[in-house]
Amino acid sequence: MLKDKLPTKLNLQRRSILQAADIRCVLGCGFEESESHLFLHCEVFGSLWQHIRLWIGVNGVDPQNITQHFYQFTHSTGHSKARRLFLHLIWLLCVWLVWIEHNNRLFNNIETPIIQLLEKVKFHSLWWLKAKNTTFVYGSQRWWSDTLLCLGID
Repeated sequence: MLKDKLPTKLNLQRRSILQAADIRCVLGCGFEESESHLFLHCEVFGSLWQHIRLWIGVNGVDPQNITQHFYQFTHSTGHSKARRLFLHLIWLLCVWLVWIEHNNRLFNNIETPIIQLLEKVKFHSLWWLKAKNTTFVYGSQRWWSDTLLCLGID
């Protein structure tokens, strides 16, 4: 994705796979479906980042392109390596879940509300951390309310 190789509608049109008339965002907002639109500026999918920031307590605004967004989200807090690695995990998880949701809407006509996508981010991040660290003792209640404290990186 950071190299603009994801098969968004705009990228498929650039490769002559889709016609110019077919490159509108899957959400019907009228904008071209580029990576930056889909993941950052789309009214629905782009709003996930604000929900994530509220959940983990990170402030910031969304830059105009994906690379800058990744860097700002994972590095601009100026904290420890553990915190940057956690934010890296969350960023990748959000991108992965948005792409899955994009494909569900496009191919399966299934729509998940943005709040449920946030819940998926919370669940998946907890599952990934528990899989990596078998001694991770916190459950979902604590994870939802004190994420960084659970990790010892507050």
